[in-house]
Amino acid sequence: MRCRVPGRKLQDVIAHLTGKVLSKTPTASIVDCQGVGYEVHHTPFCAESITAEQVSLFIHTHVREDALQLFGFADTLERDLFRELLKVSGIGPKMAIGILSGISASDLMKAIQQKDGTRLQKIPGIGKKTADRLHIELADRLKNLSGAAAVMNSKGSFDLPKESELESVLLNLGYQRQEVQRAVQQARKNAAEFDQWPLETMVKTALKELMQGKPV
Repeated sequence: MRCRVPGRKLQDVIAHLTGKVLSKTPTASIVDCQGVGYEVHHTPFCAESITAEQVSLFIHTHVREDALQLFGFADTLERDLFRELLKVSGIGPKMAIGILSGISASDLMKAIQQKDGTRLQKIPGIGKKTADRLHIELADRLKNLSGAAAVMNSKGSFDLPKESELESVLLNLGYQRQEVQRAVQQARKNAAEFDQWPLETMVKTALKELMQGKPV
């Protein structure tokens, strides 16, 4: 297990975990770090990148009077966006992880910046008032997130072409550009309609290619 404790921030009591996955569902995993099993809550997007051999997750530690919960993320962008969501009035950890489970981090950032209430309200549990709060409270803060530059175009907007955005998501998960490009090429060979799919589906499909290590 690798942990760091910067200052006195409770959210960073456990900041990072590396270990073997003992069990996994789309929303939570138990990670064995030197004989200690940690239950880590995560999004289905994050689950796609988790294998049984080894997992490395950035952690947000949520401390309550009666519990300590760990939320895991494949990259710092998703983790920091989760933390920004917690600052929005009326949003707690359960809702924040639910939001990130219903939309990719980059798509959420675009929807907030563009005040796309229709897209935001498609996320389970998000109504018009919450969608409005997300835009009002987060729109100006998103560009300061670590890793935001990877999904931001030259005009400072989160509206990259889908292919570039797909590569950015996979690169942020720690894959090399060459293997990402091979995986995307293989996915296109297997499904002619690949480029027409939603970004979330493209990411899941490319991740399967990456994890299986299929030759192109």
